[in-house]
Parts: sequence; structure tokens; C-alpha cells
Amino acid sequence: MPGFKGQATYSVDGKGRIAIPSRMRICMSPEAHNTLVATRGFEQCIFVYPLDEWMEIEEQISALNPYSHKHRAFIRRFMRWADEVTIDAKGRIPLQRPLLEYAGIEKTSLILGNQKYLEIWDPQRFDDYLEAEEADYETLAAEVMGS
Repeated sequence: MPGFKGQATYSVDGKGRIAIPSRMRICMSPEAHNTLVATRGFEQCIFVYPLDEWMEIEEQISALNPYSHKHRAFIRRFMRWADEVTIDAKGRIPLQRPLLEYAGIEKTSLILGNQKYLEIWDPQRFDDYLEAEEADYETLAAEVMGS
């Protein structure tokens, strides 16, 4: 199954619903059952995982040491935001108000494909993030993909 890629900009309706582009929805495996899990991401965006991918993450989390303070702290911070949502007939998902506030998303969202999951950003916040990056695209590519 191909991974999520590309970007799309969509409005956010008054109920906090965001449309997931059809070209991204078709990348979901049947095992996801049209269900996604949205949670707090990094750099003030929202991570959205298909249910089958999320189950793999839960397996990783369940393998963490419950006697470790750092592990418990991470589990609490990551799981407290997790919300299982179903794609409706119009291809939208509802996002909880606290998640939207965390990401600074009000009226417009930027959806980015990131292989196994989606990132949802406030478009201006994403532009600011890109501008603040220390390495330019070419340098970053060489550092990450170079041998």
C-alpha cells in the first residue's frame, strides 16, 4: 500500500471537522476501517494515524517500562490527546477543540502526508516552522539521505 504524501489545504468547519483528501484516504488499508487516531504531534501540529498503524504504536507503547518515570511521562503525554475518529460520508474527521487549539488551527488547515501518518498544521505556523529551520532543503537532504 502506498504511503501518505503531498499536501492539501482545507477549511475547518464550525464543528472542528477537517476533510481528508481522497487521494490520501485511498492510501489507508482496509484494516483501518475508515478510522483514524488523532493525537498531539511535535512542533505544534496534529498527528493522524490510520487505526492499523495506531495499533502498532500502541504495541510499542505497551512494551515500555511502567516502572520508568520517563516512560510513564511519555505515555501520559502522548495518550491523553489520542482520539479515535471515523471518516464521515463527506471524507471529514472531527478534531477535538484542545487539539485544534494546541496546533493553532482556526479556519484553515494544512494536511501533509508523512508516509504512515498525516500531519495537520495551521498553514502560517508551518510556514514559520520552515523559515526557522536552520538547514536549507539541500543541506538537510544531504545530511539525512547522503551516505
